[in-house]
Amino acid sequence: MKNFTGFIVFILCLGFLSGCSVLMAAKQPPKKDLRVLKVGTPRDMVLAEIGPPQWSEVKDGKRTDIFKFVQGYNTAVKASRALFHGVADVFTLGLWEVVGTPTEIVFHGKNSQIEVIYDENDNVESVKSLVSKE
Repeated sequence: MKNFTGFIVFILCLGFLSGCSVLMAAKQPPKKDLRVLKVGTPRDMVLAEIGPPQWSEVKDGKRTDIFKFVQGYNTAVKASRALFHGVADVFTLGLWEVVGTPTEIVFHGKNSQIEVIYDENDNVESVKSLVSKE
């Protein structure tokens, strides 16, 4: 009876510990539609998709925005990863979390920094990816 109780406690502990990678996969940042950065797109559409700029300046009648964001994953990819982690948790009795959680920490999306210059009508004129050596 003592061994059975220990086994039940072990299974319950695994149940409480499992699921971290599943939740992390499901909560990864969304993928931003960078097609809004094509020449001629109004600034309002860029802001709606990417969010507010980290820095903005108007010089010689042209606005420049610097955006900093994490380029995440689309819904299908996030759901597939969460499903895989969930199935792996079940088949390994929660031991998959030793691999799954660090994996989700590493694959959290790509840090991106972009400079957008708008024309005098606030439409995209040029886009440049800013890559830092961090």
